[in-house]
Amino acid sequence: MKLRKTLIAASFAVAGLSFLGCAQTPPPAPAPAQPPAAAAAPSYPPSVNQMIAATKKQIRTIDMQQFKAGFDRKDLGLIVDVRNENEFEDGYVPGAVNVPRGLIEFRIWKLAGFPEATNMATKMTLYCATGGRCALATKTLQDMGFTNVTAADMRFTDWVKAGYPVAKPAN
Repeated sequence: MKLRKTLIAASFAVAGLSFLGCAQTPPPAPAPAQPPAAAAAPSYPPSVNQMIAATKKQIRTIDMQQFKAGFDRKDLGLIVDVRNENEFEDGYVPGAVNVPRGLIEFRIWKLAGFPEATNMATKMTLYCATGGRCALATKTLQDMGFTNVTAADMRFTDWVKAGYPVAKPAN
């Protein structure tokens, strides 16, 4: 009987607390959201940077000023943005086509005229976010037999900051 009274008293206490909880004022509104901080630059083991540096010694590269000059002269050939699709959608160099690095071996062929008239000398200039992926993609295309491929050793954010042209896909 004593246990039963204790359980009943505890039940009323919990019910009372629940009731009191309902009567409390709502919590204050959350603080306004802060704008998202810029993503930190990815950090990789030194072997990644060493591999990219070694690759850049085996391919033709141009810097951002050379890329811009070629862009202005319309002398870059096929401009290939090897960033991922979501990066491309955020903005790209006008006239560029998006062929992500991970798919370059498979998607480049149509752009080079395959199957009717494949041109392994198709002039191509590749760029990406920081110069690493386009260097690796340029080396891959060279290894596949393409003979006129150049990597733009630049940061796309620097292109944007310089006020150079940026296009966005039509919605």
